[in-house]
Amino acid sequence: MPIATPEVYAEMLDRAKAGEFAYPAINVTSSETLNAALRGFAEAESDGIIQISTGGAEFASGTKVKDMVIGATAMAEFAHVVAAKYPVNIALHTDHCPKDKLDGFVRPLIQISQERVSRGENPLFQSHMWDGSAIDLDENLKIAQELLAAAAQAKIILELEVGVVGGEEDGVANDINEKLYTAPGDYEKTVDALGAGEKGRYLLAATFGNVHGVYKPGNVKLRPEILKQGQDVVSEKLGLPAGSKPFDLVFHGGSGSLLEEIHEALSYGVVKMNIDTDTQYAFTRPIADHMLKNYDGVLKIDGEVGNKKVYDPRSYLKVAEQAMAARVAHACENLKSAGRMLAG
Repeated sequence: MPIATPEVYAEMLDRAKAGEFAYPAINVTSSETLNAALRGFAEAESDGIIQISTGGAEFASGTKVKDMVIGATAMAEFAHVVAAKYPVNIALHTDHCPKDKLDGFVRPLIQISQERVSRGENPLFQSHMWDGSAIDLDENLKIAQELLAAAAQAKIILELEVGVVGGEEDGVANDINEKLYTAPGDYEKTVDALGAGEKGRYLLAATFGNVHGVYKPGNVKLRPEILKQGQDVVSEKLGLPAGSKPFDLVFHGGSGSLLEEIHEALSYGVVKMNIDTDTQYAFTRPIADHMLKNYDGVLKIDGEVGNKKVYDPRSYLKVAEQAMAARVAHACENLKSAGRMLAG
């Protein structure tokens, strides 16, 4: 399937909310990790989301170039070519972008998609995230209004964060405290500023104790009922029937979450869950195994010539791709998207 059109992406999200499942959003940093994500979705028979962060995009451009827009564009163009060979629908997304990187990342990428749409083509990315969690909520939402208008014109969905995800990712660190829980008034302010879809569709990364990084199960103190509370408050405000889910919610910082907590969050309208830490480890673990088992082959020790078959990068990147793909498929099972691809 080609990369999802704006219409297909909207249908994906609608189906997820109605069916109480979510799409894994897999962070990638290279063609190898992107191929692994595609393979994982295909093997799970799940549509999905592939995303790239500011740091991932900079890395993808090359350590000499270090240009986030170049890296993100290159990865997206690569995805548009290779994804066509897979039977699932894939949406492309950019992850956390703080205020100081908007002009060097999200705004230029929206402009690229606007130019494509003006030519009668589909946007390069299907959604972008604005992370204003580090600034005052009023300023966060004011910037979100501007970005939502630009995104909607370019047929793109905006993701924003209201609340704070603890821990550290790509150099952005937040304390673990009461700010990890989005307050009812924050949900109301969000819908006051951005509407309920009439100004453009958006995804809301509301926080309920989420923490980036590596944690053992049970160590992350999630409160999924915070999500239900937000949906209920805004449903009442909009005059919607009880039990409505006006927001399309996103689950960040899920490593170490209990499966029952994840499933509870899905029932409250989570349609996208970011997966990064676990797939990083899944990709790297077999590479470490390969290097340890073939130490005298990957290195030219004591004047020997080594073994080209084991220091050829393909020899270990193949197994890394397969292992990461298996972890992606496992995420699809956990989020209940497996076996539910649109094409099927």
